[in-house]
Amino acid sequence: MKFLKTLLIPFVPLYALIIYLRNLFFDKSVFESKKVDVKVISVGNITVGGSGKTPLVIYITNLLKNAGYKVGVLSRGYGRKSSGYKLVSKGEDIITSVSECGDEIYQTVLECKVAAAVSENRVNGAKYLIEETNINSIVLDDAFQHRWIKRDVDLVVIDQSFINTKSFFTHNLLPAGDLREGFDSLKRADAIILNRKFLDKEEINSEMKIYFEGRKIFTACYKAINFVDVMRKIEYNLDDFKGQDSLVVSGIANPQSFLKILNKVHVNTKNKLIFSDHKNYTLKEVQRIRKEFYVTNSQSVVTTEKDAVKLSQFKRELDDIDIFYLKINLCMDDDESFKQYLINKLKNAS
Repeated sequence: MKFLKTLLIPFVPLYALIIYLRNLFFDKSVFESKKVDVKVISVGNITVGGSGKTPLVIYITNLLKNAGYKVGVLSRGYGRKSSGYKLVSKGEDIITSVSECGDEIYQTVLECKVAAAVSENRVNGAKYLIEETNINSIVLDDAFQHRWIKRDVDLVVIDQSFINTKSFFTHNLLPAGDLREGFDSLKRADAIILNRKFLDKEEINSEMKIYFEGRKIFTACYKAINFVDVMRKIEYNLDDFKGQDSLVVSGIANPQSFLKILNKVHVNTKNKLIFSDHKNYTLKEVQRIRKEFYVTNSQSVVTTEKDAVKLSQFKRELDDIDIFYLKINLCMDDDESFKQYLINKLKNAS
């Protein structure tokens, strides 16, 4: 992978120029951010994958829902097998398939039971979603770089370990590095959430602090809740899987993080199948899972919630295998402070 990224280094200046000009055009109003008739909260990041956008979207959506907002979620629908605007839910039941809308928005609706849609064009998508569901607020998933729609609150989530673990192939722009935009773009954010996942809280590296000046900073972490039977939706305590030899199946951006979580709750992870991020499972992969399960004499299959929403489509093919996902919640270290900040920002938005 490093060899490939080394070959792509000459393209970094071109990518940087495109990003610079695009942001300049927005800053100088050559490109116009359009306002829609509801409160808009954007959740995004400046890196590729694995920062915790979806858990944060779920957390914020539930927070607003519990605060009395009629909230909806709008996503691009990364990895979906459709295009254009597609309504995912009017508030309860999901009215499309995971392949048509994407795993992230599907998971969000399952968790939050709110109106949701996918659309590459966020402005049109927001207008259609408002018309069809009469919501009064929208959480935009993965929209920090999508500046065509005006937002009332701009939130950026960053992996704490990414900030404090500097290397040429991480702290560099695409396609050689992992940055969608440079750290100086954080000046556009209203608040930054440092996701420490399962690690202890750390101070921001001294040479990085300049990029966080003037921004409201919150810290968050992951909490393992329980295991859930993918097909039967029955919940099990974490201790029920202690010492169990499971086949781990993962198709997310940062599988190592998932493996660490499983090890932390004492699940044996020696047997594993690691697929690419946003893996669209087909019968071929399901047969491979079945084969690996029996060859390794595993007691169960353990996967992520994001993978579970796609594997649940193969109920018949997996009916003789116990398959579970690990339920993980994102928690703010100072939950009340974040809630007050967000609600106040929305109340004071014009």
